Amino acid sequence: MNIEINRINANIEKDPSGFVKNINEEYLFQLERIADDIAAHRDERPVILLSGPSGSGKTTTAFMIEKLLDEKGCTTHTLSMDNYFKPLTEEEKKLAAEGRMDLESPLRVDADLLNSQIESIERGEPTEIPHYNFAESKRGKSKLTLERKKGELVIFEGIHALNPDVITVPDEQLCKLYVSVRTRITCDDIILHPSKVRLLRRMIRDNNFRKRSLRETMNMFHSVEQGENKYIMPYKHRSDYDIDTFIGYELSAYRDSLLGQLKEMEDSELADVTKVLENTEPIDKRFITPDSLVCEFIGHGQFKY
Repeated sequence: MNIEINRINANIEKDPSGFVKNINEEYLFQLERIADDIAAHRDERPVILLSGPSGSGKTTTAFMIEKLLDEKGCTTHTLSMDNYFKPLTEEEKKLAAEGRMDLESPLRVDADLLNSQIESIERGEPTEIPHYNFAESKRGKSKLTLERKKGELVIFEGIHALNPDVITVPDEQLCKLYVSVRTRITCDDIILHPSKVRLLRRMIRDNNFRKRSLRETMNMFHSVEQGENKYIMPYKHRSDYDIDTFIGYELSAYRDSLLGQLKEMEDSELADVTKVLENTEPIDKRFITPDSLVCEFIGHGQFKY
């Protein structure tokens, strides 16, 4: 799907509050239809796998689906697959610091533990969920023991959730979702690829919450993209549901925070992004309500990450 930036601008100029409300409702409606189907098959498929590349909005989408299912009377729990990473040895920590270790590799996931816990959760057995300490690159003490009751659902979200080398539980026991930006933005002769929208999401998130400069995020762009093409994209066809996470007003929300810094960088790879943002009508962030997926990247959302 393509959308012209001029069309977005016209909606923001006319009624920014109404435009945000309509876009949020459209996204929620997309998720609600999926939640209805998940709820209808909760007994035979109590575990939901949600995958997508970096910056796709996986975490917020998982929480939104959890909330919808809870409201339908299906108690749902969301777990991050990041907690199943294998601890790094001291040598691996050095390699990672030097950029000589593939941190995107599915081999980083403790697949044996993950699959055994998925099956344990399906059986309704008390299961101690691991907790990964990223500051120390090792597992810390478990903070949660989950005992799934009949009719309850569990969402596992992570970049490798659809990789059959990672998840070996039979497909008939699972519901599988793939989320990513699918919409392209057109501006004059530019067609902005969805990967650039996800890059903007990572830039503003990293700048706001991880104290990374735009240059640092950009320096990671190619390695992250290579990992996505190698480890994530090949398995998106395995999903039962595909979700386009593009939010119609999101470039307007990022514009004022990023445009000046992008111009200072003068990076030829970002010329298309810079030109599109230059032609984007900004939106006052007070119009962006806490139920927006965009809040995963700009903050002030309804969910805690």
